[in-house]
Amino acid sequence: MATLALALDARTEDRLLADILEHGHRIAARLGTAREVVAALDAPATGSIDVVLVSATAQTLGAELLAACDRRGIRLIALASDAAERAHAARIGLHEVLAADAPWAEIEAQLGAGDPSLPEPRPAQPAVRRGGTVIVVWGPAGAPGRTTVAVNIAAEIAALGRSVVLADADSYGGSVAPVLGLLDESPGFAAACRLGGGGGLNRAELERVAERYPAPPGALWVLTGIGRAERWPELGAEKVAATIEACRDWLEYTVVDIGFCLERDEEIASDLFAPRRNAAAVAALAAADHVVAVGLADPVGMSRFLRGFAALPEYAPMASLSVVINRVRASAIGLDPHGQVRQTLRRFGGIEQATLLPHELNALDTAVLEGRTLRDAAPRSAVLAGIRRLVTEELVPGAGQPQRRRMRRRRCGTAR
Repeated sequence: MATLALALDARTEDRLLADILEHGHRIAARLGTAREVVAALDAPATGSIDVVLVSATAQTLGAELLAACDRRGIRLIALASDAAERAHAARIGLHEVLAADAPWAEIEAQLGAGDPSLPEPRPAQPAVRRGGTVIVVWGPAGAPGRTTVAVNIAAEIAALGRSVVLADADSYGGSVAPVLGLLDESPGFAAACRLGGGGGLNRAELERVAERYPAPPGALWVLTGIGRAERWPELGAEKVAATIEACRDWLEYTVVDIGFCLERDEEIASDLFAPRRNAAAVAALAAADHVVAVGLADPVGMSRFLRGFAALPEYAPMASLSVVINRVRASAIGLDPHGQVRQTLRRFGGIEQATLLPHELNALDTAVLEGRTLRDAAPRSAVLAGIRRLVTEELVPGAGQPQRRRMRRRRCGTAR
């Protein structure tokens, strides 16, 4: 059975106390404020806590408590008595919110993640790929354009009539939300990871925590990323893997924007069970069916890209690889920039095929300024044309280019 810490108002606690004990659960602490709960999590006297059950008020629920529970792998459930308390929970990124008058059976159904008697979920086997396709977009340090490419890949897949979700799994600070003009007060991907780690992530929950980017050709779902880098412990390896697998079962395509660093930091850490900063990227690559590697077309960017690209097969053994080189321009490379980039890729990386995107600053600035995709903000841009070819020729099998209907022109003038 689960061990609980309570921070409830007196009326709710009195209503639930008998049911908690009757069903065999243990109460480690009964507290009054969020700070007291955080302190209790580290107190030896309370022992191991599986679930924290709190009222969704500003006094008993805060971002500090949520972060403390995430760092320790403790499930946090809030009981809200009105819409204002639900909004408060959403602002700090907590989506496990039930009504304050919910029956104990409904609350107990949310405790499974904290029940030590239940077996731990078995990790997904990467050799078996069922459901939708997972496309992971990676690039080295130096802002090569990972997010721009990921956003527009997702938009082009949606425009083909395929269902797609764009997930921001960058543990160094997500940027998908501002690029698309979406609010990121409540990171959807972190919320999905929290549910996925407890086995409670399904289609209904994904649609609840995801946002919808409306576009006339085809809308797409978006799981926004963490806005503050210090929240990276919320993106644990098992949680990320479970979330990606849930997305795979949900929609046809999942496009994941990850961070730049592929270092396995277990080798430099003394605590082997502590969360890892780069675990989200490593877990996403392990689950990928296709990896799009993005590099920057200048001497420094190409050097960083080639060094990181060589390690990708180790992290994504089941995935096929596509290469995108961004901002190709003569001012940074010299005469014939396309030829020089292809020669460098072939000589130092053994890469025979790559998508080269020009340095089209006006189109990209317009899209960022308006918070829209290139298809919506600059539909005739050369950058969009390159990404569209990548999608139709490499990422979406059988998509191809739409066949043009031949039109017979009627000749004007006198008949022959």
